[in-house]
Amino acid sequence: MIDARTSRKSLKKKKKKGKKFRFFIFMALFLLIGTGSVFAYQIYSETKKASEKIYAALDLSKLKKKPHENIEIKKDPMTILLVGVENQYHDERGRSDVIMLLTVNPVTNKVYMLSIPRDTRVYIAAEGRKDKITHSYSYGGIEATIAAVNELIDVPIDYYITTNFEGFEEIVDSLGGVTVDVPFTFKAQLTGSLKWYTFHQGKMKLNGNQALAYVRMRKSDPKGDLGRNERQKQVIKAIIEKSTSITSLPKLDDVIANLGDNVRTNIPPSDLLSFIYLYKKMKDTNVENLHLKGRDDFINHVYYYIPDDQSVAEINETLKQALQKNSNTSYTQNSIEVDSKSSN
Repeated sequence: MIDARTSRKSLKKKKKKGKKFRFFIFMALFLLIGTGSVFAYQIYSETKKASEKIYAALDLSKLKKKPHENIEIKKDPMTILLVGVENQYHDERGRSDVIMLLTVNPVTNKVYMLSIPRDTRVYIAAEGRKDKITHSYSYGGIEATIAAVNELIDVPIDYYITTNFEGFEEIVDSLGGVTVDVPFTFKAQLTGSLKWYTFHQGKMKLNGNQALAYVRMRKSDPKGDLGRNERQKQVIKAIIEKSTSITSLPKLDDVIANLGDNVRTNIPPSDLLSFIYLYKKMKDTNVENLHLKGRDDFINHVYYYIPDDQSVAEINETLKQALQKNSNTSYTQNSIEVDSKSSN
């Protein structure tokens, strides 16, 4: 009888412990899910607020070449103009310091990138004369920059994304910095403090201020603007990869808030998920760099980069073929340098 009673008591204790354990697991899951729900709501809330600030439609009346209509992002080839604007605060217009044209073809699984040097001499309709393309934004905003790009590149520009340098720094800092593979050791001046910072060859983790100096330096690069373009692409890729990683989820609401304050685009909020899907699908695709050849020149004691007509023609032909759904582009090695690895 004593053994039986002891056995029943032990069984009851085990049941109580089991209930307590199950209750603990339930509470842990509840808190985890609850915290996740709060986090998810914060992300949703920040995204909604950011998308309202970010979206800015193009004034098509200011463009001679209109964007493609009814683009299916997961299926149709498209172009995206990335513009880094210097000294863009509030309503003040700055200069388009960084101009990069992406051509993405989901059917052929190819991505092409053309970086246009800021000193490229081109006709700026809003200014009424030829000038450096970097000045286009200050004369008429993104529409003036698109029109100036189209003076060189004869393909429709479907989407644009602009960011100012302050926003670039804040986004990198929100992610806790980015890691890049520095191609060679060099010094560059930091914005704000104007202090000189040394970038050492090899892997380095950079904060926002350092990353901005890293992508802007060009005078000490043996490849000139081409080397600068490669470093810009490197940092953009690092930002995208880190912002889409699971470890960055807790920081995502800060990143989205910074995007809302500093980024503008005509990508409709309803299409953002499709762009994320497309990026996930094509993130390992080799990026083929188009290099705009040209020569240095001084006109009225002002430095300009004069694009080579043959190079412009080759790039135009390449991109026109690239925008066909079944592209069989014949590449010209003078104008295209292909990345051997997508991670570079």
